[in-house]
Amino acid sequence: MGSFVLIMKKIITAIFFLVPLICLSQTDVLILQKNGKNIKTYAPGEPIMIHTVYDQWLGGTLTDLKNDSVYINNIPFHVNEVDGLRKDFSKLHLQNAGTILIIAGVGVLALNVINGLYTNESAGTWIKASGYITAGAFIIAGILMRSARFKNYPIGKKYTLHYLNLRPKSISTGNHSNTTEPAKQPDAH
Repeated sequence: MGSFVLIMKKIITAIFFLVPLICLSQTDVLILQKNGKNIKTYAPGEPIMIHTVYDQWLGGTLTDLKNDSVYINNIPFHVNEVDGLRKDFSKLHLQNAGTILIIAGVGVLALNVINGLYTNESAGTWIKASGYITAGAFIIAGILMRSARFKNYPIGKKYTLHYLNLRPKSISTGNHSNTTEPAKQPDAH
């Protein structure tokens, strides 16, 4: 019984080390570069949003990269059909925080007006310079945060998109003979 367990351990160990040699683990990748420097690398399974040469924005999951084709939700596009990429910042909830800042800025102005009415001040002195600065900073920051939902990367001179093929070439199993003809000597005239 002890020798059987030892043999099984050796077989399992051999399988454990031989399986990675058979499996194909590398996939192709898309590389977005700005002036030759990598910005983002896309691999299958990542969210992506592309702009095509047909003037369409398409977003979804990058399902596969094969033979210079980009598959978004299993819809193929050639890499040359991609005209631009968009990075989405909506997971940071910038729009919600921007709206809150705009409301806070308007609230600061309203609070200064209400406070001026309560203390019976003249209408020109209700809002002090600090109130204008604070409210203005809140409102401008809120507008900027609401507009910062996307960052576009148009493919062209500044931004480039490269398809990096990492898959090994498949070995053909056809009955093609690899015989070569002997080299022909040039005629001596």
